[in-house]
Amino acid sequence: MTKTILITGASSGFGEACARKYAQHGYTLILGARSIDKLEALKNELGATNIFVAALDVCQANSIDDFFNSIPEAYQNIDIVINNAGLALGLEPAYEANLDDWETMINTNIMGLVRVTRKVIPGMVERNRGHVINIGSVAGSWAYPGGNVYGSTKSFVQQFSRNLRADLLGKHVRVTNIEPGLSETNFSVVRMKGDQEKAANVYEGTKPLSAEDIADIVFWTSTVPEHVNINALEVMPTCQAWGPFSINRDMQN
Repeated sequence: MTKTILITGASSGFGEACARKYAQHGYTLILGARSIDKLEALKNELGATNIFVAALDVCQANSIDDFFNSIPEAYQNIDIVINNAGLALGLEPAYEANLDDWETMINTNIMGLVRVTRKVIPGMVERNRGHVINIGSVAGSWAYPGGNVYGSTKSFVQQFSRNLRADLLGKHVRVTNIEPGLSETNFSVVRMKGDQEKAANVYEGTKPLSAEDIADIVFWTSTVPEHVNINALEVMPTCQAWGPFSINRDMQN
C-alpha cells in the first residue's frame, strides 16, 4: 500500500528535502507552504502524478481550514504528517526582543503545529494507523542567549509530542520528535531577516547538518517496523556539542 504523506513548510529547507526523499520512494504527497509558486515548481520538477500542493499559512486558522478542505478525496487518508513549518526570528536578549517576532514564533511553531495535528489525528485513530513526525530542535532542551521564545516553542513541541504518545497509547499511531542542531538551510536567513552576511557567519568554519541529512533521518523513523516507535531523536553535527556553564564573575554583590 502506498502511504500518503502530508508535509508542512514543504517549499524549502527540511520540508523540501523530505518531499524529495519520499517522492523518490513513490509515496503520495500533500505539500503545503505559503509559497504556492515554489510548491508548483517543486511538483513539476519531481514529475510525479501523485503529488497535491496547496497554499498553507500555519499561522492562520482559516488558511489551515481552507488547506484541508481543498485536499482531494483520494489524498485524504493521511498516513504520516511531518510538522515541519517553523521559524526563528532574531537573536536579541528577551529585554530587547521584538514582541511581534515572539508572537509569530508562537503562532507558527506552536499554534500552527497543534492545529494541523488536530486536523490529522482523528482520521489516524479511526483507521488505527498513522505517524506524527514533529520537527523540534535542540533548542527545546538546551538554552542559549537569544533563544528565549524560539527555544520555548521547541520545548512545547517536545512536551506535546510526549503527551501525544501518552494519549495514543493502545492505538497504532506513532509519534516522533526530531530535534536537529546546527543545520544549514534558509533557517538563519529567515532568523536574520534576510541579512545574508549574518546568516553565513553562523556556519563559518563548521560542517553543519544539511536538509538532506534530516530528511534521511525523518524517512528512517517512518520506515522502521510498525511496532517500533522512535520517541525522540536529537541530532547535532560532529562539530557541535554542549559547552561549560556560563558564569559572570563581575556580579559580586
